[in-house]
Amino acid sequence: MQLSSLLDRFAEPETLKMAKLGRELRAKGVDVIDLSLGEPDFDTPQHIKDAAIKAINDNWSHYTPVPGFLDLREAVCTKLKRDNNLDYKPENIVTSTGAKQSLANVILALADEGDEVIIPTPYWVTYSELVKIARGKVVEIRSTLESGFKITPAELEAAITPKTRVFLFSSPCNPSGAVYSKKELEGLAEVFRKYPNVYIIADEIYEYINFVGKHESIAQFEDLKDRVIIVNGLSKGFAMTGWRLGYIAANVDIAKACEKLQGQFTSATCSIAQKAGVVALTTDLKPSFEMTEEFTRRRARVLELIKDIPGIKCFAPEGAFYIFPDVSYYYGKRDGDNVITNSADFSMYLLNTAHVSSVMGEAFGEPNCVRFSFANSMTNIERAWERIKAALAKLK
Repeated sequence: MQLSSLLDRFAEPETLKMAKLGRELRAKGVDVIDLSLGEPDFDTPQHIKDAAIKAINDNWSHYTPVPGFLDLREAVCTKLKRDNNLDYKPENIVTSTGAKQSLANVILALADEGDEVIIPTPYWVTYSELVKIARGKVVEIRSTLESGFKITPAELEAAITPKTRVFLFSSPCNPSGAVYSKKELEGLAEVFRKYPNVYIIADEIYEYINFVGKHESIAQFEDLKDRVIIVNGLSKGFAMTGWRLGYIAANVDIAKACEKLQGQFTSATCSIAQKAGVVALTTDLKPSFEMTEEFTRRRARVLELIKDIPGIKCFAPEGAFYIFPDVSYYYGKRDGDNVITNSADFSMYLLNTAHVSSVMGEAFGEPNCVRFSFANSMTNIERAWERIKAALAKLK
């Protein structure tokens, strides 16, 4: 069967692929501990669920405006003012079927064939593939564990060319957990001021899961704000992954472009999720902060457990719920016929030997690392790392 050449331009997300392999083993009766998926293991807070039930009973069950109900877009503006001291109006907001669709909308709206999109490594697996779908060119800036997986202004400026159209990054970062401070963002902002044709996509989906202080948005620099597109959503901070509710805040022209694209792909996201989203964004954040407190405890425990495993170098994540250690010490080692030559081999070895799922670093643009989630119970985290330690001890 001959299918569109579009399908050859991009790869299936490795995060979903590893989760699928884990499910297949589990279906065979294998006790697999999942440290691969980026999903809080908490239930949606009750007051948000109650709002959804009320929306169903009140018959909010019809099509909505493509960018979302007005009260939801007003709620996003309220949140941005409350949490980030950023002023936006509803016409600047487009809500979508998750932050992934929001990213797709923005990249398709901004990038033409041959345009360069600068992405610091490591990056979320979907960034590069969306650029390829848009026929853009991915330009990576390699960061290192030693630099805290953050880039410098000099590295940014060296990557910009006349073809640069977009800079795309996340803070807190998936997979590294790096968080840019206000001072670090100011350094990048100084570079962007020299290049007025470059847009900045700031993925802030892990905003509330921050272990080092207050979240800082690059949109706070007023002279850059018109070129910044904030991408955020409710999946991580409110444990609402399945509700599929993301949003952007952008200048009106970009917002209208995203609305036009979305109108042909999906129209609006779920009406019930939208009504629940209003309550999530405008009421008590205590459940979100309690969730982050638990992630903080798990982070500390994982960092303790990793210290007992020889050869692994680890950056202490500043946000999100992953660790992204350098495992290249094990490359070239073997357990019988199993030879570890790269991070994909490493992840598959742990899946088949330790029955723990992870995600290989190649997917994130960093071949020496592997991503492990700590969005799982403390009991499962401890069991998983005990298994990992035992499996790695077999490698010689």
